[in-house]
Amino acid sequence: MLKFLVIAAALFLMWKLFTGDQKKKKDQAMKEKQNMAKSGEMVKDPVCGTYVKKDSDIRVKEGDKVHCFCSFECREKYLKSIGAATPQEQQEAEKEKEES
Repeated sequence: MLKFLVIAAALFLMWKLFTGDQKKKKDQAMKEKQNMAKSGEMVKDPVCGTYVKKDSDIRVKEGDKVHCFCSFECREKYLKSIGAATPQEQQEAEKEKEES
């Protein structure tokens, strides 16, 4: 019976160590993102509201302003909402011009 209690206590302590560590890492990552957003290193995706890094690879330049997106889907939704052609539509139009 004593062995069972010792093993149960050891397992409980190990479980607490692992779950506590995961929570700490998650909280730390959230604080880091908040600090980056406050410092201007992150910007808000205009479609879904997710914060992305300012030097994101998925961008659209509209006049003097550059919009950063979390995904290609958000970028395409934004382009459709402003009435601009998506990159796929541009490629299809170029192919049609070449064929004719």
